[in-house]
Order: sequence, then C-alpha cells, then structure tokens
Amino acid sequence: MFTFRKNYFFFFIILFIIEVLIALYVHDNFVRPYIGDVLVVILLYCFVKSFIKLPVTPVAIGVLIFSFFIEILQYCNIVDRLGLGHSKLARTVIGTSFAWEDIWAYIAGFIAILVAERFGNVKTKGR
Repeated sequence: MFTFRKNYFFFFIILFIIEVLIALYVHDNFVRPYIGDVLVVILLYCFVKSFIKLPVTPVAIGVLIFSFFIEILQYCNIVDRLGLGHSKLARTVIGTSFAWEDIWAYIAGFIAILVAERFGNVKTKGR
C-alpha cells in the first residue's frame, strides 16, 4: 500500500511551485481564486498518490471530500477560531471565506484528475 511514485511526486512539486507563485504574485479575479482552487485538488491528489498505492477513484473522492471539509471550516471561520487570524500563512493555506464557486472549482479539479488518469492509462496500456 505504501510506495513512492516519482512521477506523481514530480507533478506535486511542479503544482506546489505554481500554487506558491499564484499566491505570491497573482492578484486577479480569475486565476488566483478559480484556477488556484482547481490546481490545489490536483496537487493534493498527486501528493497522496506519491506515497500511497490506491485506485484513482477513491483517492480522488477522498481529496474532493477533504477539499469540501476545508471549505466548510472556512465557513465556520476556523482561522480566527484557532487564533491564527494574524498569520498570513494560515489565512492563505486554510482560507478565510466560504464560496460556492470554490466548491465548483474543486469539482472541476476532481473531473480533471479523472480525465487525466483515464487518458494516461489508455496511453500507457499499449506499451
């Protein structure tokens, strides 16, 4: 069950760098709030798949549920309740406001995972 998959870890590192760059340098109304949320689901998926050998669907669903849970915590103002309101890192990583658009972005990331894994498996089966 535990393993190390370099390809997933490579994608995790690339996505992490992209997410950090978005957080630091992109201050718009589309890339940061929407693309960033789509990518974070894929980033979490790649991280889990780097170390745990499980089928695509359960991992993707688990990451989606986790993302929903974090969004619910944002609705409950978890950052302030934990006394981390002063922490820019906590506010960026956990988030501070609930938005239905985020839920849709997470679902888009989930769908992107399923499509990418399906395409990747079809492509590699012939080899």
